[in-house]
Amino acid sequence: MNHVSDIGQDAQSGGTPRNGRRLSDKILVAFHQACDQADFEVAERLLQVVEILLAQRPLVPGADRRKHVESLIAAHHRLWHLQHPETREF
Repeated sequence: MNHVSDIGQDAQSGGTPRNGRRLSDKILVAFHQACDQADFEVAERLLQVVEILLAQRPLVPGADRRKHVESLIAAHHRLWHLQHPETREF
């Protein structure tokens, strides 16, 4: 078994990643961690990476694209509200 040749095999064949999470999902987790730590510059850059991934790669057949776009929009809203706390609704 050659581990080097096995790396990315599932992604190349169009299957689900071995760990069950897409790269964009993992980056969104890092985005939320950056927000929690008030590192807004990093959070913004991570969102840019997610946008690139969603624009470049077709979703897995049967995946709900709207769900992924809604997650991205919600992340943008969170970042904007953290950067503009004076606009919070009470």
